[in-house]
Amino acid sequence: MAGTDEVADDDTLYVLTALLLTPAQFPSVLGDDYPAACASLGLEPYAEGFGLVLGQDSTGGRWTVVVDDVSLVAVAIASWDCGMEYDLSPSDRTVVAALPGWPLEVATVAPGVPAPHDPEDDGGDGPRLSPPDTDTWGPAQRRMGADEIALQWAIWREQVGDQVTFVQPGERTEDGEEPAKPHEGVQRVLKDLHGYVEVEAPPPGRVRSSFAPDGARMLRADGPGWSLVARTDDIAFVLLDDEPGEVLPVGRGPELPGLLEALDKMAVRPS
Repeated sequence: MAGTDEVADDDTLYVLTALLLTPAQFPSVLGDDYPAACASLGLEPYAEGFGLVLGQDSTGGRWTVVVDDVSLVAVAIASWDCGMEYDLSPSDRTVVAALPGWPLEVATVAPGVPAPHDPEDDGGDGPRLSPPDTDTWGPAQRRMGADEIALQWAIWREQVGDQVTFVQPGERTEDGEEPAKPHEGVQRVLKDLHGYVEVEAPPPGRVRSSFAPDGARMLRADGPGWSLVARTDDIAFVLLDDEPGEVLPVGRGPELPGLLEALDKMAVRPS
């Protein structure tokens, strides 16, 4: 493999970007949990996870190289995020599979080679990959929306303010009035989440916890037809397959704080 400033030969991959595929951190656009994300790439859900190296060959063909050296890929991503150069060149011994195509859109291209295209001869170790269709609302776009809220929490929270639309049984609105009828979709999500905590733990990665300011944690959870993003010290937002483009704020009420705390205890966290 080579960085994008090196001359490629027939066996060289111009590295454009890289992603982690672990129980605690994976492109959620690929699935509701870590095993599902792995399955979408034709991979077995190895407990330690993988690194995904996306690049082009000397003809411009798109390739995704799966490696088991997660630490190396993590260091590369951290360096790039800090604006530092890093030559990501995994050893051939760490390569698990070479998959034709990319599972996600990549904005950059390798200089000096033809435009990105699917390899004419797959010759890979798994299915031809392509980004999920996000032009229409569906599970992939719903999960991407939840990811965006987590990244831009302060902006979304400011937009909502104290006007939480969907409150829970027993909760009163800011002006002291009785709440409206609970939202059926939100209630279904809360029921599923209680099931994760009280009945049966979900697959790895279905509930994930990451850092948030002021000692709080940011939670991301998914289930059949829904996604949730929440801060343990604040409210939650729910997105549903059944309600395209809608973001449903959920007030804390008497139920949510304890539920979020229980979910955080069972969630997987980045190492």
